[in-house]
Amino acid sequence: MRTFSLLKGMPIYEKNGNLLGEVCDIVIQENGKVSHLLLQSKGFISKKLKIPFTNISSFGKDGILLENKELLSKYTGEPSEYTMHHDQPLAKKNALSEIGDQLGLLDDVYFLEEMGTIVGYELTDGFFSDITQGKRVIRTPHPPKIGKDAIIVSVTKLRGGKSYDEVSELPK
Repeated sequence: MRTFSLLKGMPIYEKNGNLLGEVCDIVIQENGKVSHLLLQSKGFISKKLKIPFTNISSFGKDGILLENKELLSKYTGEPSEYTMHHDQPLAKKNALSEIGDQLGLLDDVYFLEEMGTIVGYELTDGFFSDITQGKRVIRTPHPPKIGKDAIIVSVTKLRGGKSYDEVSELPK
């Protein structure tokens, strides 16, 4: 399980050891799955390239290895694709429960790198609240509904307790 904040800035290598660049964002589909990484290529005139998850050979602690450099494509934002910080950004977007309760602002996502499935959302209530209370993580088995102004997250009971399963932090 990874978070976007852990991947951001991580180097991406070809299988032969050539450095291609570093992760600058993730691409999230309307169905709530992370489908691609965005690569900021190295060089004087750098460009953003999309890397499909199926092209990633392995996620390491200190870098990512690609299966085939030929499957990289230039990134052009599609209407059905969202990112954390680039086209149609999700970061700092309001997160609401299905019954309309304000949960906080989206700060990070937890996902399974093998499948791209988002399993949790890290939410913030602002700088001072983060210092005093910490950030919250909402786990959910269901994909979000992504709108223009907010993200609707399913917060059904997973194991009892509150109406949403809130934990201080998911394991990394």
